Amino acid sequence: MNYSILQKLQNRLCFTVDELAAAARIRPESARVLASRYAQKGIFIRLKNNLYVLGQKWQNLAQGDFLAIANRLQVPSYVSFMTALMFYEVTSQVQRGFVESASLKRSISFDARDTSFNFYKLKKAYYFGFSRQDNIFIASKEKAFVDMVYLYGLGKYRFDASSLDLKKLDKNLIKDILKTFPAKTGEIARKLCRI
Repeated sequence: MNYSILQKLQNRLCFTVDELAAAARIRPESARVLASRYAQKGIFIRLKNNLYVLGQKWQNLAQGDFLAIANRLQVPSYVSFMTALMFYEVTSQVQRGFVESASLKRSISFDARDTSFNFYKLKKAYYFGFSRQDNIFIASKEKAFVDMVYLYGLGKYRFDASSLDLKKLDKNLIKDILKTFPAKTGEIARKLCRI
């Protein structure tokens, strides 16, 4: 094990084979072999093809780090649904071991150690209402709520409505967001929020 390489990667949340090659000053082909070997030994954690995190770093990651990793796993994407509502303290449910995001490309999951990163595909017309906060693309709490209700209406998502503190949501913003979504989404949201 080359500790100087690990030292250079320590400041990165996650890294690609090309970034490993630059840190180790080796060719990308050699870096790919090195990444595979280190992943087998647990020194690296393979998040997906060509994206890794240091094994020793994984144990000390904060919630925001997992959200930032989600943004890197699927581009473009933004953190949404119950994960975003937990971030904004709108739900009493504490999610451990998974992060949920909205994606333009596809619905997919990536599993790494004890965490699952779940991506739900949204139509381009519904892909809005997020911003960058502390290097994380995340939905507003109102948009996260509407995203969740939309998928629930399609039978693709489940949630415990009693865990939500809906008083923390701006009802007028929800009404504006709902203008873009199907009528069924609006019906469910209005029923839950009493708007």
